[in-house]
Amino acid sequence: MSIVRKRSAAHKAYIPSNARDNQYILAEFAITDELIKLIAPYTSKNSVQPYYHLYQSLSQLLFTLSNDYDIKSSLFIANDKLVRVRYSQEMHQWQTSQQILFYYDPQSHELQNSFFDASIRAKKITLLFLASGDDIRINAALFHQKVTGLLANFTEQIKLPTKAIRLRDHQHLTYDLFAKNKGCLGTQAHKLRPIYERYKSQDVAISPECSAISYAVINLTVNNRILGLVDIDANSIDPYNPLYTYLTDTFSLVAKRFNLNNGALIANGLVPIVRHSLHEIISKMGELQMLGYNPNLSPCGLVSKWKADELVDNVQLIFVATTEDSKNSGYAKFVNQIEQAMRLLATELEIPINKDELTLRFHQHIAYDFHG
Repeated sequence: MSIVRKRSAAHKAYIPSNARDNQYILAEFAITDELIKLIAPYTSKNSVQPYYHLYQSLSQLLFTLSNDYDIKSSLFIANDKLVRVRYSQEMHQWQTSQQILFYYDPQSHELQNSFFDASIRAKKITLLFLASGDDIRINAALFHQKVTGLLANFTEQIKLPTKAIRLRDHQHLTYDLFAKNKGCLGTQAHKLRPIYERYKSQDVAISPECSAISYAVINLTVNNRILGLVDIDANSIDPYNPLYTYLTDTFSLVAKRFNLNNGALIANGLVPIVRHSLHEIISKMGELQMLGYNPNLSPCGLVSKWKADELVDNVQLIFVATTEDSKNSGYAKFVNQIEQAMRLLATELEIPINKDELTLRFHQHIAYDFHG
């Protein structure tokens, strides 16, 4: 009996009860000449805002259908920027040249809005759906089903082939690894099953051609205490080389100790974007550090990206799961390995766990061509 209990415990992750859930779904489709002729046949390129009618018509249809399908938060985006969503107690959004970021609390915020420049023809339309209410993870399949129902209606009304839409379902589970040390004693047991398995158990089928990737991002704040761990020569041309070398060595040490062989340390000021890719990709794209992984291949190893002459506020530690990591009905063991590695990291870096936060955000993403 005790052996059974131990095996069962290994396949569950005990997440603090104050963990935060997020889910958002993106539906993207290209703006073609055919689409413009269907929606805005009298568009004149000589107009000051030639694409206003196109964008306005599509956004109003989105908002009408969102109300019909009881989807509280939906956004229409036509600026070709990378969409990112994060939790915040205050709702706000901001943009950079490459990104548009939305911060919201799914328990208290609802919004419908559109973002476009009617004088510019974007390459694609992005429809963003934000989950709302309590029990986001439990209701994820239902929310996915609502969105696909809306999209089927949306494509029918504008005569858009359903396969023209690329659907992406993003889910996050975010918590402080040391929440217990700060008095949060409640926990929730999770197997952290793959999305398609969770949806299947609730009779929500998704495309068998769906691609999936799961990974964890840990945010390590670079404060004065961390800086004091190494000798920094302010007069050197690469003053922070000792710091990033030390952090990389420590990251590699704790990762390998707990058999985590697929990951990255990002300390170059770029935003790490992890994507499913048939081949490993590590490339810089403006503000973004692109990391492409194929979960079906053997681990790609650990990589580290930094700029020795610049001090960053935060270092991102990333661990990417392989298909093997979900074989025991979920990613719980994978997350437990990460937690153990981060506790060792905290010891090595002398992090005061009763005071400082070390936030882990566990991502699960799926993507597929919509078929209605």
